[in-house]
Amino acid sequence: MEKLLERLLSRIFTRGTLAVTTASGHRFTVGDQSGEAVAVRFTNWKAQAGVLFDPDLKLGEAYTEGSLVVEQGTIADLLSLALSQDLGLRRLWWMALPFAPRHLLRRRQQANGQKRSKENVSRHYDLDASLYDLFLDTDRQYSCGHFENGDEDLEEAQLAKKRHIAAKLLIGPNDRVLDIGCGWGGLALYLAKTCDARHVTGITLSEEQLKIASQRVRADALDDQVNFALSDYRNLVGTFDRIVSVGMFEHVGVDHYDTFFRKCANLLREKGVMVLHAIGRSDPPGITNPWIAKHIFPGGYIPALSEVFPAIERAGLLVTDVEILRLHYADTLRHWRTRFLERREAAARLYDERFVRLWEYYLAASEMAFRKQSMMVFQLQLAKRQDIVPRTRSYIAREEARLRHLEQGPIMANPEYPGVSYDLRTRVMERN
Repeated sequence: MEKLLERLLSRIFTRGTLAVTTASGHRFTVGDQSGEAVAVRFTNWKAQAGVLFDPDLKLGEAYTEGSLVVEQGTIADLLSLALSQDLGLRRLWWMALPFAPRHLLRRRQQANGQKRSKENVSRHYDLDASLYDLFLDTDRQYSCGHFENGDEDLEEAQLAKKRHIAAKLLIGPNDRVLDIGCGWGGLALYLAKTCDARHVTGITLSEEQLKIASQRVRADALDDQVNFALSDYRNLVGTFDRIVSVGMFEHVGVDHYDTFFRKCANLLREKGVMVLHAIGRSDPPGITNPWIAKHIFPGGYIPALSEVFPAIERAGLLVTDVEILRLHYADTLRHWRTRFLERREAAARLYDERFVRLWEYYLAASEMAFRKQSMMVFQLQLAKRQDIVPRTRSYIAREEARLRHLEQGPIMANPEYPGVSYDLRTRVMERN
């Protein structure tokens, strides 16, 4: 078994330096000896065999349980090194064996009916609210930030994300806005306070998120503008001028895409605009990483765009803009992981050391999937009419500039403020 492990790792790790100590104490090094070395040690044979034959699932479990110890470097360094290699694990035939049944069962794993959807959401988003305070920004944005220059801090990037999405929505002062998967309410409150949206409805399946979002509405005295509800998107009635969904589509499931987009089409008014912000993959359709599906996001799936566009077409919606954000989520996750580890003692007090390792692995693995592999974020702007948004994308920057000044306070909202192209939204609305 040890020789097989050594041969396997020597085939995978052709760059960098990985030092391994087996459960029996045998030590070997693989790679070309370049870069900073990463050293790991197995504490038992079971973990060693698991990583050998099913690394997608067992590597994370071994680290979480403490049977894989990173003695030099960090688990993020190990994952970065592993995912930077040229040889994909799927090309080693015995490692492909677990993939086949998982691919066959992927639709069952994503069978997110209403009851199961709420259960899946509760397992992740109804954790102790103090946990998310350890690593998120002050607005509790639990999705990809927007790093315009690459050197922003987390607060700046998350504010830029809200601004970027709001610019694409082109919200008018009397618009009815729907936020599907509103989280802790930050985006809905931004749309009400900064964009002056008068009727904002946010829905979530998380009772903890609903509680905090509702508290924030009362604290900001926005009860007459913003309403949050515990609701499945399939149960919504009425119509809206603007629909936005950020970080929720990953929980829909591929067999429910038609239902999702047809519901959105029914909810969206004739002159409406929708923006969908979600994680996607740049490669063909696949499966959810089994460790993530088991321990972090049950029922979740990251789609290829080829799985999303047909459902949009069948719903009768038009794609008016597509934007791919590549390394933005890697940078977001780096900030989250750094902040989480700086407060790991507090996380251990909330739960335990095993939980800390579980979340450290989750944040590190997710970051490296965006940094080294094919994960990305897409933003789709959808409408029912071709003429509902401007012809070119230049309006986005102009609208962001206007919103940036509005964020600084009412005095900056003067329509004649230098350098700001005023109220593109009104011109578009009047034209239509």
